[in-house]
Amino acid sequence: MNNEFTIEFISNSENERLARTLCSVFLLPLDPTLDELSEIKTAVSEAVTNAVIHGYKGGQGIIKFKGILCGDTVTYIISDFGQGIADIDKAREPLYSGSSDEERSGMGFSIMEAFTDEMVVESGVGEGTTVILKKRFGCDGR
Repeated sequence: MNNEFTIEFISNSENERLARTLCSVFLLPLDPTLDELSEIKTAVSEAVTNAVIHGYKGGQGIIKFKGILCGDTVTYIISDFGQGIADIDKAREPLYSGSSDEERSGMGFSIMEAFTDEMVVESGVGEGTTVILKKRFGCDGR
């Protein structure tokens, strides 16, 4: 039996904290290690931050955040309905940033991919972006 939640929130950077908190609380039944917890929270944080900064370019919009718990695996789906990504392969390259802001490192997708078992990015120009993050817990013989 799956356990799920779905929430929508405004694309304010302050709501990244909300997403991290929901992410943490939702996967507690899997008894994650502190490292596992930190990794998945960081991946979710990067996805939400990308939606705020790149999806809506500083404007406001809606971010949809869904969690699915199935067995020992959690799936988080983060969607925006903003401008979308013209070239997903290019955007996934380390150090690439779609923002002219020099404070951006261009490592968001690389971090998400490193801290999850699977990452899928779906996007269309003018249609928004969806990032799907999957992580399996308890695989260390505990």
